[in-house]
Amino acid sequence: MFLGEDLLAWLLLAFGGAMFVGNLAAVLKPRHAPREEGELTRAPTGRSIAMAVLGFVAAAWAIFTLALGG
Repeated sequence: MFLGEDLLAWLLLAFGGAMFVGNLAAVLKPRHAPREEGELTRAPTGRSIAMAVLGFVAAAWAIFTLALGG
């Protein structure tokens, strides 16, 4: 298979981890001021936490898939 048998699991781990870390960082450390006109000062908390949880579940699923061998 192109790029290995576990390509989908590695991609799921990468995207899930990025979703988790990025959304958690947006909630925990918001910007001091907006960069452009009309930009939010804080990320929407509920949506960001929901996306962080979804990213965590995806990353955990990928880790278990890789650990069990596919």
